[in-house]
Amino acid sequence: MDEQSIVDDLTLPLQQYLRPDELEEIRINSNSVTHRDREVLFRQSTRTSHIMFVRSGLVKVFKESRSHRTSLLKIATKGEYLGLLSVFGNKIHQYSATSLHSCDIGYIDINCFTSILKRNGEFAIGLIHAISEEGLFVLEKLLGQTHKQLPGRIADVILYFSDIIYKSHIFDFPLTRRELAEMAGTTKESFIRTLAEFKHDKIIDLEGRKVSINSMKIVRTLSDLG
Repeated sequence: MDEQSIVDDLTLPLQQYLRPDELEEIRINSNSVTHRDREVLFRQSTRTSHIMFVRSGLVKVFKESRSHRTSLLKIATKGEYLGLLSVFGNKIHQYSATSLHSCDIGYIDINCFTSILKRNGEFAIGLIHAISEEGLFVLEKLLGQTHKQLPGRIADVILYFSDIIYKSHIFDFPLTRRELAEMAGTTKESFIRTLAEFKHDKIIDLEGRKVSINSMKIVRTLSDLG
């Protein structure tokens, strides 16, 4: 973990709503940390301490049950805040986050951040919108896992990386097969078997982690039909 005392090239989510003096206030109350591969950013059930956002790289966000089963909630990308549901909820992290490969994370003093929120209504509304989107995404994902059959859930995972994370029909899975299974709400064996069926049916090409979608129409149909 490598730390810089000040974020000199601050690129803040929703900064279009901030005045220059507010950006400067955040800059001098921020630091940037480069986290190595698979480094823990925060743990479930610990107290929140900073406002965090992704400056570069990918972050795995997941929740563990009392039986130690893991549900992978989302992959946070550049320009996203981390842990807002917890920071503005009960101030206890309700889930955990770890880096995928190397990533840069910005840390902002909470008191500085909330002070600006109280003064800048437009920025506050933008943040409420971001929190709402995050909550709705998790809700939609949980409903999909409850109501969709396995092929539909696997299609959802493929579309998530294609449409949201990489914006390409060719990409590399940044997760292990076990983690992908956690994202789909199934077992590793079932995920691998269904992915192999997609490959056999020529819906996708798959070589190791590399995925190439041959028929986006079929993948979307599987997702829609569930």
